[in-house]
Amino acid sequence: MIVTVSRKAHFNAAHRLYRKDWSDEKNSAVFGKCSNPNFHGHNYELIVSVTGRINKETGYVMDMKILKDIIKEEIEDAFDHKNLNVEVPEFKDLNPTAENIVVITYNKIKAKLDPILDLEVVLYETPRNFVTYSGR
Repeated sequence: MIVTVSRKAHFNAAHRLYRKDWSDEKNSAVFGKCSNPNFHGHNYELIVSVTGRINKETGYVMDMKILKDIIKEEIEDAFDHKNLNVEVPEFKDLNPTAENIVVITYNKIKAKLDPILDLEVVLYETPRNFVTYSGR
């Protein structure tokens, strides 16, 4: 039996969408208010879903406490109450769009999982704007 288990999490972070090699005018034209030089923030919501076979001995796809700890260490501790552009190394040279944040999140979590498990990450930047990544 293949089952998906999911855990919700959240973090608050600031960012600025811009490209260093573009003028302020071009950044403003492309990214609008999100290119504010003084940054802006979001209350991000995260849904991490792990899919795999149920272990016959434990009854788990994976121990949810382990998943909780991975999310806390890899994402919440790294991103929460941070300026993504300034304080998070993964975004030093990568525009912290929702799309890039979800891919970085996926990669950080996937590296900690048993390779036989599938992973999908959904990141809500606002209650109505969200992105999904499953490694494809």
